[in-house]
Amino acid sequence: MGDWPARITDEAMLEDVMSRPDPALVADLAKVPGDILVLGAAGKMGPTLCRLAKRADPARRVIAVARWSEPGLRERMESWGIECLTAELLDDAALAALPDAPNVIFMAARKFGSTGNEALTWAMNVQLPARVAARWATSRIVFFSTGNVLPMWPVNGPAPDEDAAPSPIGDYAASCLGRERAFQHAAATRGTPCFGIRLNYAIDCRYGVIHDIATKVWHGTPVPLAMGHANVIWQGDANAWTLRALARSDAACPILNVTGPETVSIRWLAQQLGARMDRTPEFAGEEAPTALLSNAARAFASFGYPTVPLLTLIDWVADWVAAGGRALGKATKFEVRDGRF
Repeated sequence: MGDWPARITDEAMLEDVMSRPDPALVADLAKVPGDILVLGAAGKMGPTLCRLAKRADPARRVIAVARWSEPGLRERMESWGIECLTAELLDDAALAALPDAPNVIFMAARKFGSTGNEALTWAMNVQLPARVAARWATSRIVFFSTGNVLPMWPVNGPAPDEDAAPSPIGDYAASCLGRERAFQHAAATRGTPCFGIRLNYAIDCRYGVIHDIATKVWHGTPVPLAMGHANVIWQGDANAWTLRALARSDAACPILNVTGPETVSIRWLAQQLGARMDRTPEFAGEEAPTALLSNAARAFASFGYPTVPLLTLIDWVADWVAAGGRALGKATKFEVRDGRF
């Protein structure tokens, strides 16, 4: 399961732990030679995904494309040996000017701020994927989607797998389903080898569902319970599976649920965090009978189980928050049930 530290002491250590390649990743990347182009690489997951790819195959060219609004991020990534390019992806000329690459990871997306600017959300989440699929029509493309495309599901039964009919709530979730359809159309009409990652809550010590709840518990803020259950996965595992999906991309455009195996009770999670931080959690509301959940059994069959177990994630995040570790200031809003982000 991996030789993981008992605690993560700083951001340098955190980014190192998140970008440690394992033999399975090295073996799968060897099946897909050539440059890796990462579009929208400056978000929460992109920097460590790029670094993970570079560490797994140091001789490979890894190209990160973003607007680079975070001070110092581009320089830090360049210090890792990653080539960084600036582009406004909604600009057709900028998209055309980017290099060809046989391997493309599509991470560009818009979620927060969707309410009130729905048109931009649809442009980023549907129009841009269609343009990317046309621009790199012969490349392998792995793209991110979200578990939000699935319906609210009863928590007292099995979580929905990939055969469940999508039922997105709100513009963000609907436009993410549109992203899936754009790449499926490219695969069906051009034979573009694609693969979708329907991610449900990646965990980093600086953000994520566990961080959101730990912060509330630490500060004595009531934890909302209406969305009473969730699925989570260590960001390092999610990134590794995304890169490994390049070797599984094909014209059938498989789309897999990617998350951890547990249906996690938010109440239980708050209690676990409180015990580690010597805090008694407060709660608001009661658990609804449904939640946004995903069954990732097919991903486990393809990639194996996550290497970092849930209790280790809880240990790391509790320690990080109690020690005053930096937060990215990007709440997941996992508790939102009406699709308005």
